[in-house]
Amino acid sequence: MSATKENELEAVALSWFAELGYEVHDEEYAPGELGQERQSFEEVVLRGRLESALHAINRDVPPAAIDEAIRLVLRQDHPTLIGNNQAFHRLLVDGVTVEGQVGGKARGFQVRLIDFEDVEANDFLVVRQFTVVDGARGTGQVRRLDLVVFVNGLPLGVLELKNPSDPEADVWKAYAQIQTYKQDLPTLFAYNAVVVGSDDVEARIGSLTAPRSRFAYWRTVDGERLAPGSSQPLEVLITGVFHKERFTDLIRHFVFFEGSGSKVSKILGGYHQFHAVRVAVEKTRTAIGEKGDRRVGVVWHTQGSGKSYSMLFYAGKLVTDSVLKNPTLVVLTDRNDLDLQLFQTFSHGEKLLHQSPIQARDREHLRELLRTTSGGVYFTTIQKFAPEGETFDALSDRRNIVVIADEAHRSQYGFGGRVDRKTGQKRYGFAKHLRDALPNASFIGFTGTPVELEDKDTRKVFGDEIDVYDIQQAVADGATVPIYYEARLAKLDLDEAYKPKIDPEFEEITEQQEEGAKESLKTEWTALERIVGHPKRLEIVAKDLVEHFEKRLDALDGKAMVVCMSRRICAELYAEIRKLRPHWHDDDVEHGVMKVVMTGSASDAELLQPHVRSKRDQELVARRFKDEKDPLKLVFVRDMWLTGFDAPCMHTLYVDKPMQGHNLMQAIARVNRVFGDKPGGLVVDYLGILGFLKSAMATYTKSGGRGDPTSMMEKAVEVLDEKLDLLRDLFHGFDYERFFTGSPKERLALLPAAREHVLSLREAPPAKGAPAPNDREKDGYDRFLLLVTEASKAFALAAPHARTDEVRDELAFFQAVKAGLVKLATSGKKASADDLDHALRQIVSNAVISEGVIDIFAAAGIERPDLSILSDEFLVEVQGMKNKRLAVELLHRLLNGEVKERFAGSVVGQKSFADLLEKAMVRYRNRSLDSAAMIQELIDLAKAIREAAAKGKELGLSREEFFFYEALAENESAREVMGDKILSFLAHELLELVRKEATVDWTLRKNVQANLRALVKRLLRKHGYPPDLEKAAVETVLAQAKQLGIRLVDGAPEVQDDATWTDEVGVVEVEGELPYPIAVADAITSSQESLALVVKSRWEGIERAIAFLVLCEIALLRRRGSKALTEALEGAGKPLALGSWLELAWRLAALFDRDDVHPIARAARAFVNEKGKPSELASEVQSRVVPLRNTFAHHSVPEAELAEQERPVREAWEKVRAALAPLAELELISRQSIEDLEKGGAFRVRVRRHQGIKTPFAIVETTANAHLPKDWCALRDRAGHVLPLEGLVVSRYAKGLSRHEVMLARGVWPAGEKATFAAIQSTDTEKLLVP
Repeated sequence: MSATKENELEAVALSWFAELGYEVHDEEYAPGELGQERQSFEEVVLRGRLESALHAINRDVPPAAIDEAIRLVLRQDHPTLIGNNQAFHRLLVDGVTVEGQVGGKARGFQVRLIDFEDVEANDFLVVRQFTVVDGARGTGQVRRLDLVVFVNGLPLGVLELKNPSDPEADVWKAYAQIQTYKQDLPTLFAYNAVVVGSDDVEARIGSLTAPRSRFAYWRTVDGERLAPGSSQPLEVLITGVFHKERFTDLIRHFVFFEGSGSKVSKILGGYHQFHAVRVAVEKTRTAIGEKGDRRVGVVWHTQGSGKSYSMLFYAGKLVTDSVLKNPTLVVLTDRNDLDLQLFQTFSHGEKLLHQSPIQARDREHLRELLRTTSGGVYFTTIQKFAPEGETFDALSDRRNIVVIADEAHRSQYGFGGRVDRKTGQKRYGFAKHLRDALPNASFIGFTGTPVELEDKDTRKVFGDEIDVYDIQQAVADGATVPIYYEARLAKLDLDEAYKPKIDPEFEEITEQQEEGAKESLKTEWTALERIVGHPKRLEIVAKDLVEHFEKRLDALDGKAMVVCMSRRICAELYAEIRKLRPHWHDDDVEHGVMKVVMTGSASDAELLQPHVRSKRDQELVARRFKDEKDPLKLVFVRDMWLTGFDAPCMHTLYVDKPMQGHNLMQAIARVNRVFGDKPGGLVVDYLGILGFLKSAMATYTKSGGRGDPTSMMEKAVEVLDEKLDLLRDLFHGFDYERFFTGSPKERLALLPAAREHVLSLREAPPAKGAPAPNDREKDGYDRFLLLVTEASKAFALAAPHARTDEVRDELAFFQAVKAGLVKLATSGKKASADDLDHALRQIVSNAVISEGVIDIFAAAGIERPDLSILSDEFLVEVQGMKNKRLAVELLHRLLNGEVKERFAGSVVGQKSFADLLEKAMVRYRNRSLDSAAMIQELIDLAKAIREAAAKGKELGLSREEFFFYEALAENESAREVMGDKILSFLAHELLELVRKEATVDWTLRKNVQANLRALVKRLLRKHGYPPDLEKAAVETVLAQAKQLGIRLVDGAPEVQDDATWTDEVGVVEVEGELPYPIAVADAITSSQESLALVVKSRWEGIERAIAFLVLCEIALLRRRGSKALTEALEGAGKPLALGSWLELAWRLAALFDRDDVHPIARAARAFVNEKGKPSELASEVQSRVVPLRNTFAHHSVPEAELAEQERPVREAWEKVRAALAPLAELELISRQSIEDLEKGGAFRVRVRRHQGIKTPFAIVETTANAHLPKDWCALRDRAGHVLPLEGLVVSRYAKGLSRHEVMLARGVWPAGEKATFAAIQSTDTEKLLVP
């Protein structure tokens, strides 16, 4: 079953849900309608279903306790969406703890929200086109979601579906739409478990916080096999995920939250993790049983695909398994750093484990832990099982102990034992001692590399493979990126004496083995290390590495790791590179471009001492390296970080150390992590490890793995050449040699003609409703755009291969052509990152363009006009353009934008002109019109648009009235019969009628719409509108009213954030004056009589000014929908002092772009530096003023000390006041009263102006096109745009002053709470409800 339209895809999806046993609802779920289940559109939980379900699955719980549980479920207390979602998830999985009365006595109950044991006892529902109005933020934003999945009335799933036949509406548009929904509807998404996006070609699933890289495929239904390529991806996902038992299991056992504070991520298990763990749990039940052999098996999931998460999901599912009866889990590694990393992952998931994991400190602590009678998740290294004698004492003979071994193959040896020739004692490996300690335990292994067929010890302990998720599948799923290999040894100018010779049988010594390694091995290693670390060789390697890495960074931003043979070589190679790039070095652990990461002690050589760090500093370096924005780009390691360490932004691994087998496979996997637009990782070989790599690849393939662990860099070069050849074919006959040989002016002049050439390759678009073409079917224009993207990715992979230097400028030419075409095609919007792709954001040549900002007029080869684009002068210039195809594209793009802008909100005008424009373009692309005829048709259309836009002014109608006039005059007959004068009057009457009768949610209530429809009919008949045209006119009028979003709020039109105010009387000149809260500070200070009061008023003025700035920053960031604002405001809901206001000022300032021209942003930038840290001014206030303020608050200050402090505080104030000078461009106002409602919907209002120091505040009359709540302040700019400060700044009558006074919030409280406001020139305070 397939679909060609979005509504068809929704219908097909509903049928799949119905087959799974879900109840489906295919109609609007509108409150007030018969059979509906909510009281308003703000309600997102179907309370009736929730109540019924909870009573059904909690039969032993009193009704009052269930009511209390529902109250707790509906409550959302956290200031962030993810905080509310995390809190709800715990209730969903664990149940709601409440108290109830039984027999007059209080007792506790655990109210289950889902019956996980009997899934059929739950209520499963899917609703199509579920409408929600945002009530949490008070914006009234209306959203309709394609499909919402409810379990027991709780909205746990959201599916966003896109039109399969629209080439532009792909799965990533669905993903983007979901991000918008999350921002607009936080109340709904607080309950969300999964989000799904699909265009029928692709289907992906993710968690609430999933980035694009983790918005993943679901490729199997039952886990037995992958769905064939002929399957519909959405059907596979729906039937695979939303099967009732699987969906509830996914929610319960495969979700956890990682991180803390503002950086919490919700992790959702992938299909490979979900099914592997489920099978592993079944095998554990068998292995642990009386007839089981205690061998669970091995899970082989390739490095980078989430193996640590799989282990956590497995552990979480085991601890709740009724068959295993509260098992004890022992998580085993063979290295301390891996033990710590895995322990940290499990610690983040302690809620999933229902307990806190414990890390064994030493052998005695391990013995103590394992003597427990049940339960526990314990972490240890296998070395802690070393016995004091020949054997390790048995610690527990329980069968419900499961040993979970990470990288199983590395520790399972030594069962046979060997005799020590010196002592005569027989010694065994750690694996034997582990078995002695836990003789009845079951064992499961997890590995990122294959277990060799000959590896009998590993299979003896763990059994056979449970699940395989190999490189080929991981890359296909986007779980990892491909790895490429480049040999650099041959490129180095090394004497034979400095070229290391590595024996194929060479064995690696790790830092842990160094002390106990046999002498022959150490001798061989030392000889090789001496050659590899020769000063002359390191000098040559350093020079090549720096040049190579800098070229890599030119092509693709990211980070790199250098793997050296010894700690000495790490330090000496670092020193060599420091000579070449001194600015890369910094002694401070928090700064510097490169660092050495290694273990060490005080007894190490002087060379190593600068690189020996504390555990805390090592963790800081790790955090810096993982942060893609941190300047730390290059690290040198020996063994640390080669396994278990994830830095997704790392794209290059320089290998200067012999490695083989599992260790080599683990090391190269450091660069296979998915990150942003990273197309792949690169392994650069300075030692000649290709033989070891081939051997590892042979083992991998022999073990059943599919896909090459690495590909030679030449493959990327081949792809690059292939794509460039195809691009050259498309430009056959077009000479672009001048791009390489000409001046900058000549290069730029060539681009319009090049774009004209590509446009000539465009063919007619597919018929409406037809499937989107595949890559081979795309026309030349689309193939060009795709080929440039593919060539750019190949370039990023191949850089800095010599071939990339040869083709760099040619690729830059193609990228520049594409960038201009994308700009022309994006209808006035800034091209998105996806449109310009990663390589266009990092152009490989600086010959043409920078970051995707391309003027469309320059792209078309003409100057930007200084006058209207619909003027006759401009149209004549376009008609005379040499490149006719570019002229067509330019006019089409500009007219499309003009129609959207001039007729925004108009049903008739926008649709009619948009249809005419589209029909003309279809005829042009079908070759029915040539370029010249098409230009003339577009010019005629431009003149018609201009005339239509002027019509409203001629008739004396407001913008909204003119839209209703269009609705009535759409029919030519009506206009002829009634004339413009009567239709204009009728349009005014209709607007007033709709404003009067419309309620807040009238566009969603069918009964209100029916009443309004009747009133419109009555009005049309009253004025003699032609009866035969009446029905169509009524529907158009209602559609127009919906389009304008007309509704009443407290008897007045809804507040618009971008409201414009126009003064008509009582204009007061305030040019250059600062808003009152800042300006009044000097006046207050000058009125003080004592030095103590002068100094006190100074710091109070600084505190008040910075607080006012912070409140303005918050208002502007809220207006812009900043996602980072909530995080920045954590903990601000209380009275704040100067130090806290100052910290908020610079933290919020860091959220504005450096080139933001808004006065608030410009003022805020004075408090933050380019690194997002406090500026010199902020630091000066912090060090000079804050301590004094704190002293004043608690102690009296001697006169002599006051005299010393007055000057620095005064100087600080003068700097703060100067920094806030941009705020003089804004006027602080508050509404006193509404005088009248004028024709066209504007208000005649009286406002107070709080500017400068003059009090009482001036009151003037002005005209406003929007409602502003009484007394709440707002900022108005010179263009008349208003920024509301509701909940932040208010104008209230102050009894102590006998006049109105401006009052500032003393903190930042959430909506619905009472906030404390303090007056500026009096001690008056007031608690007001934040709207």
